[in-house]
Amino acid sequence: MNLSLYLLTVLIWGTTWIALKLQLGVVAIPVSIVYRFGLAALVLFGLLLLTRRLQTMNRRGHLICLAQGLCLFCVNFMCFLTASQWVTTGLIAVVFSTATLWNALNARIFFKQKIARNVIAGAALGLFGLGLLFWPELSGHTATPQILLGLGLALIGTLCFSAGNMLSSLQQKAGLKPLTTNAWGMLYGASMLALYCAFSGIPFNMEWNTRYIGSLLYLVIPGSVIGFTAYLTLVGRMGPERAAYCTVLFPLVALNVSAFAEGYQWTAPALAGLVLVMLGNVLVFRKPRPVPMAAKLA
Repeated sequence: MNLSLYLLTVLIWGTTWIALKLQLGVVAIPVSIVYRFGLAALVLFGLLLLTRRLQTMNRRGHLICLAQGLCLFCVNFMCFLTASQWVTTGLIAVVFSTATLWNALNARIFFKQKIARNVIAGAALGLFGLGLLFWPELSGHTATPQILLGLGLALIGTLCFSAGNMLSSLQQKAGLKPLTTNAWGMLYGASMLALYCAFSGIPFNMEWNTRYIGSLLYLVIPGSVIGFTAYLTLVGRMGPERAAYCTVLFPLVALNVSAFAEGYQWTAPALAGLVLVMLGNVLVFRKPRPVPMAAKLA
């Protein structure tokens, strides 16, 4: 079950960049995010009410959902999209992939979970592999104020993503399932971003064509309803640090799709990076060897 959820998350989130690219046009990016998570929240609430699986939450649960919505469905997206104005997608992907390390550190700080060495080693190997995959983009950057600002925003977005992971883990420890917390979190996140758009004077317009509506529906159903539910379920089952290795594999899927759809050419360094990313994946999910009884008694 965990493997199915893991592969599903990687495949869905590794292809959402196509839908995000198709969203660019008349509708402002923050408004598109409001549409995405507002509709996803409605879909989730509809499904939960029809199946009578909507869990009741106390005030504490709603406050955590509010914080989760701010971190996962609002601020992090705004940070990454703003950073993309000055920083290439390759560099943003590398920064975002540090979520594995941040999740391991935060799980240690907030939940007293032991940091597994194989997870840290696998994450480091995966990050190095991503560096090779995106080396042409990374080597083209110079330390201008705009680049540094973009990197700072990408890091803030990653930290928000990691904080959202911790909040979801906290909710699941309290017996609340991701379907319910995601529904409320997406509603809260979309509402806060809608208020920001209203106060900023950003118009709530719409493109009534197949390109925009189709990409929006892909982001709403597979990208949000299925993707976030599958991923946050993994956070609860496998731990935040292992689940976050998905962020290392997203760019790998995206590059393979790009090779098919846009003519991306694989190079020797990129192939070496691919091997390192896959080796990192093996390390992250390798089960620790049981300690012999004799060693425990020694």
